[in-house]
Amino acid sequence: MIFNRRRLLACGALFAAALVAGSFALAEALRYSPAPTRIAIQATPIAAFDNRDPAQTRFGLLEFRGGLALTSNDKAFGGISGIHVEPDGSHFLAVTDNGSWLRGRIVYDEGKPVGVADAEMAPILGADGKPLAARGWHDVESLTKRDGKLYIGIERVEQIVRFDVRRDGLKARGGPIAVPPDFKTFTKNKSLECLAAPPKGAPLAGKLIVVAEESLDAAGNHRSFLIDGDRVERFSVKRSDDFDVTDCTVLPPGDLLLLERRFSPARGVAMRIRRVPLAGIKAGALVDGAPLIVADLAYQIDNMEGIAVHRNARGETVLTLVSDDNFSVIQRNLLLQFTLVGE
Repeated sequence: MIFNRRRLLACGALFAAALVAGSFALAEALRYSPAPTRIAIQATPIAAFDNRDPAQTRFGLLEFRGGLALTSNDKAFGGISGIHVEPDGSHFLAVTDNGSWLRGRIVYDEGKPVGVADAEMAPILGADGKPLAARGWHDVESLTKRDGKLYIGIERVEQIVRFDVRRDGLKARGGPIAVPPDFKTFTKNKSLECLAAPPKGAPLAGKLIVVAEESLDAAGNHRSFLIDGDRVERFSVKRSDDFDVTDCTVLPPGDLLLLERRFSPARGVAMRIRRVPLAGIKAGALVDGAPLIVADLAYQIDNMEGIAVHRNARGETVLTLVSDDNFSVIQRNLLLQFTLVGE
């Protein structure tokens, strides 16, 4: 793999920098009023995914459509850790590490993302109407939608919270759902990164899928759960090549996509997406899937933490990825889009 020395040194320092920057970002979130606030987001287009070969567009089973590097003068912006894209492929809702909603619209030109418009942020509220971050329920890491309701995973307290955003918008108040007692045994800050809800008609419809980031079972694989009300089934996802799960989503045909990240001072930073058949997920199972793409710092990646999928007007399956900059000046908030080839 090819790495730039300066970027590798920066990657080695990012966690310390993120702790300092994150404390300021949290303070910014706590001062929010519950009302959504309009923000301006500047978007710098990313025309090529491969830094060495700008003409290359095919990567594994994905075709690069385009990307954006996002910045804002608003101090609360950053730390994007999960995203949901509506079926129109434009409107989106994201969550951030500091416990905020980010809503907006992706602007396209000939099918390529060129900007973000109508952006607004608001603190994620608890049942009492106060920001979740005010009670220490920040570090929001995952987001999924089912039957018009949104579910978020909060890593700091190992909790899943449900919101009726369709009814109440960004002022929706969230209520925790029942979670397995196993969640309390997760490795600290290595847990609720992956939360997915298969749609109606797909295998496992009606259940929530949870895959832990780096909370592993006795065999060294990702501890995973199927949650259906009070009923819980446990399975495992094969861990390989030092990758850890950072998000997941469900393809329209009914397969689970796992977004993964590897960070190693020796091997550098890398991203991987695996496709796992939903049909193989059941109690006691160990599931695995073939990679769709693997990319290191020779490509336009950062700390990739969010993945969403939609079908465009031409019937193409489009993947949207976002990165979490940890509120650090040495990282970027990226939005990347790919088409799944052959779908």
